[in-house]
Amino acid sequence: MQKQNAEAIVRWQKQRFGMFIHWGIYALPARHEWVMSKEEIDPETYSKKYFSHFNPKHFDPKIWAKQAKAAGMKYFVITTKHHDGFCLWDSTHTDYKITNTPYGKDALHQIVDAFRNEGLGIGFYYSLIDWHHPHFPIDHIHPLRNHPDAESMNTNRDITIYRKYLHNQVEELMTEFGKIDIIWFDFSYKTIPDWQSRRGFVGKGKEEWGSEDLIKMIRSCQPEIIINDRLQIEQDFTTPEQRQIQKPLLKDEKPVLWEACQTFSGSWGYFRDEMTWKSPDQLIQMLISTVACGGNLLMNVGPTAHGYFDQRAQDSLRVYADWMNKHSEAIYGCGVSEFSAPEHCSYTQNGKRLYLHIFSWPFLHLHVPGLSGRVEYAQFLHDGSEVQFDEPKPELEGHGHTSVHATEGTVIFNLPVKNPEIVVPVIEIFLK
Repeated sequence: MQKQNAEAIVRWQKQRFGMFIHWGIYALPARHEWVMSKEEIDPETYSKKYFSHFNPKHFDPKIWAKQAKAAGMKYFVITTKHHDGFCLWDSTHTDYKITNTPYGKDALHQIVDAFRNEGLGIGFYYSLIDWHHPHFPIDHIHPLRNHPDAESMNTNRDITIYRKYLHNQVEELMTEFGKIDIIWFDFSYKTIPDWQSRRGFVGKGKEEWGSEDLIKMIRSCQPEIIINDRLQIEQDFTTPEQRQIQKPLLKDEKPVLWEACQTFSGSWGYFRDEMTWKSPDQLIQMLISTVACGGNLLMNVGPTAHGYFDQRAQDSLRVYADWMNKHSEAIYGCGVSEFSAPEHCSYTQNGKRLYLHIFSWPFLHLHVPGLSGRVEYAQFLHDGSEVQFDEPKPELEGHGHTSVHATEGTVIFNLPVKNPEIVVPVIEIFLK
C-alpha cells in the first residue's frame, strides 16, 4: 500500500460495491466482447464492419449513473479501451476512437461527468492488449494467430512502439478527466502454450508493458489512485474473476485487499443470445458472500450497441436496488466476522453490529453457535421488527409439545414460520 493512497484504499474498502461497464463496438455483433479473437476476425474487417456502424442513439450516461446509484453501487469502472483497441475517448494517439465513428462524440467525458455528478467514484479499465495496433505482436490469443503469414508478420511489429502508445494513452486518461480513483489494467500473460512458443509467439508481462515506469507515471499524476494487480507487479488489490471466494484471502497470514469481478450472465460485453443470467438469490448471495470474506464486488453490465442497459440488466440492477434499499448497513463498512455463521447463513460485521444473512429459511428456530452472552438485541433489518431469542441450557423444554435441543453457547432465534418476502432476510444483531 502506498502512503499517499492509504486513506483512499480504506474508503474504497468501505464502499464494498461497484459497477463494471464493458462497452465498445463489440456490442454490435453482440456475441461476446472477445468476438474478434474467438472468430479470428482480422482487424481491417472488424473495423470496417463494426467501427463504421457504431452510433449509440439512445446513449445517456446520466441514466446509467442513476441506475448504478439506485442499485447501491458506490463507484464504477468503465472500459476506456478493450482488447480490440477501440477507444471511448478522443485520444490524440489514434484514429481508432469513438469520435471518428458515426456517433462522433467523446463518450468517456460524458460518462465521467454523469457518474461524478451522482457522487460515485471514478474508475478506468484499460486493456494492455490491443489487437488493432499494428505493432502489438501477434500471439496465441490474437485474432491473426492462425493466419498463414502470422510468424513473418511479427517480424515487422515492434513492442517498444506499442509500449510508448500504451503509456501515452494512460497518461491522457490520468490527466484529462480530473481525479481518478481506480485504474484497472487487463492483463499480463507471460506463460503461453509450448506449441505457440515454438511458432515464435511470446507472452507479455511487466517488461513488455514497461510496468514500473507506467506505475510511477500514474502515481505522479494521481497520487491517491488505487491500482489493480494485473501489470505483473503487485499493487493495491488483487482481482479474482468469475469465481466466488469461499474464505478470506490471506498472504503471509495477513488479509489481502481484493475485489471480485462478476457478471450478470456469462459475458462481459452485451451478448444478445446468452441465457445464463443469474437469479435474484444468486445476485444477492454473491454480494453478501464477497463482503463476508473481506472483499469488494464489482458487478458488470454490458450496454447494448444503442447505448442502454437491456431489460435483463435493468431487472438485475433492480434486484440490488430493492435489497440494498433496506439492507445496505449490512454491506457498507462491513467485512469478515469474528464469529462462524450457522449452516446456510453468512455473517458480515461492522464493529458491534453483526448481520446474519439467511440463505435458506430454517422454519421457526435458527440455532446460532458461539453467541451466548453476547447478544443485546436482535431485529430484522428490512422492517426493524424484533427477533426474539433464547440462550438455552443444553436442553430447553417448553416449546409446545417439542423439545429444542441446543449445544452449549448457542443462541436460538425464534423466527416466523413464513419467510419474509425478501430475497435474503437479514437479522441485525446488536452485540454487548
